[in-house]
Amino acid sequence: MTNSLSRRSLLQGTAVAISAALSRSVLGAAQRVRMHDLSLPAAASGTIWIGGDLQVSRIGLGTAEFSRLKDRPSDLATIRAVLRRAYDLGVNFIDTSDAYGVAERLIHDAFSPYPSDLIIATKGGKTIGDVPGVFPLDGRPEHLRTACEASLKRLGLEQIPLYYLHQPDPKVPLEDSMGELGKLQKEGKIRHIGVSNVNAEQLATARSVVMVAAVQNQYNILTRESDAILATCEREHMVFVPYSPLGGRRTKALNAEDARLAGLQALAGKRHVALAEVVLAWLLARSPLMLPIPGTTRVDHVESDVAAAQVRLTKQEMEQIG
Repeated sequence: MTNSLSRRSLLQGTAVAISAALSRSVLGAAQRVRMHDLSLPAAASGTIWIGGDLQVSRIGLGTAEFSRLKDRPSDLATIRAVLRRAYDLGVNFIDTSDAYGVAERLIHDAFSPYPSDLIIATKGGKTIGDVPGVFPLDGRPEHLRTACEASLKRLGLEQIPLYYLHQPDPKVPLEDSMGELGKLQKEGKIRHIGVSNVNAEQLATARSVVMVAAVQNQYNILTRESDAILATCEREHMVFVPYSPLGGRRTKALNAEDARLAGLQALAGKRHVALAEVVLAWLLARSPLMLPIPGTTRVDHVESDVAAAQVRLTKQEMEQIG
């Protein structure tokens, strides 16, 4: 009787394992089909692998601007429309943070149950302060654990595909912060680890503790202080995620009196496209490991950003931009 039960249990376990493997295979196949569906505008940007096993389109969506909105029904409807439109256009990488107010909950509400190919990245290490736009740092291991587990609940995920330390906390040894993320990864709560707002020394320290899959620093046509970081990413096969890739739509960045922007504006006019499209196209051409995450609260901006995937800059044009 015992042997019969053992054989039965073994067969049942094997059947479950085979079923699970087939399910993963079917989901993986569905993801691959969608990722290479050329009818989706974002597909023109190509794809990139995060950590070697997460394939995403090379134009993502940032959600920092969601923090400006309130919990009003009209605002919630607007954000849902932005998120859904981005995905419908082929964007399958959404970047957020626990410091962006209601952003994580809105992502859950817009997509749950999640499409199999949707990759969500979030961050911990900043807190929402009393002053609007000011986010105090907290890189203590206990805070990062609490923040990560809270993000899991808000997003409705069992595992966060990519989790960043939002910014090193000078009051906490970086090794301690990264070590806690490493523990969360071993527990299965994080799939891949990233770092944000780091310099070269901090990146090296982080990589001495854990395997870093992605680096997110501010980077755009006028802000290139992270060129050395980008070079490291290229050498070590880490994805570079430039935040504020357009320099902020409402600031002077895209309207500044700058020779590089003048050239870009002329090029945009020649191509009959928006300046923002050329700026994003420059980032895509700048490095194959670049994954820009333009953010917006407007559907028309999402459509314009994704259209940048169709703008292919020549080698000569890249040299002229500088």
